[in-house]
Amino acid sequence: MTDHVVVSREEWLAARKVLLEREKTHTRERDALSAARLALPWVHIGKDYVFEGAEGCVGFSDLFQGRSQLIVQHFMFGPDWDEGCPGCSLTADHVDGARRHLEHRDVSFAAVSRAPWSRIAPFRERMGWGFRWFSSYGSTFNFDFGVSFTPEEMVRGQATYNYGPCTPEAEEHGGTSAFFRDHDGTIFHTYSTYARGDESMMGVYAYLDIAPLGRNETGPRGDLGDWVRHHDRYEDGAGGHACCGGSR
Repeated sequence: MTDHVVVSREEWLAARKVLLEREKTHTRERDALSAARLALPWVHIGKDYVFEGAEGCVGFSDLFQGRSQLIVQHFMFGPDWDEGCPGCSLTADHVDGARRHLEHRDVSFAAVSRAPWSRIAPFRERMGWGFRWFSSYGSTFNFDFGVSFTPEEMVRGQATYNYGPCTPEAEEHGGTSAFFRDHDGTIFHTYSTYARGDESMMGVYAYLDIAPLGRNETGPRGDLGDWVRHHDRYEDGAGGHACCGGSR
């Protein structure tokens, strides 16, 4: 039997209505925050990055697939890792269901990692994902968008992540960025979010947040690193560290 407070239906309903007012306030603030996000200024992207994917080498413009908007998941997968980060994989598990809807709203999606395509391809197949995934190996894309750190930064223990100084735990970190391509092909960077900002892309948290025990992340990390595994590793209990490293 739970030790949680148990009350009558009438008492529960009164408490629920109080919480509902807080939820409505939160919804209105979220709407205002979304409007402020859309009002951010844009930055012109002057580099024509080259990526490698299933169709070979492509330019940055090709990631848009003829659409005007692009969302990029900065997927943690280092050049010498054997598989991608379990935390990033959790986010990626949500993509294919949403992708068709995104594409009908003029939005393309692509994951980008610094691992060579030869390492990405078998992992993508193993996980059963259909979204487009590209290697930025050999380019500065990951470094320019603050999700990869140089050997010098790792040695110093000083880098910049999530718009502030950090002590990097691994050479790869995660995030999500948005871009716009004008009718003349000009590309603009419009938004990036990192760290817990990526939680909004994880529908599983929306469900856990209304479950009776919530996220229940009570391990030593206090985050998804305490429980998330690659979705094909839950049955046997195996799995690597989530969020900051993956297997190498």
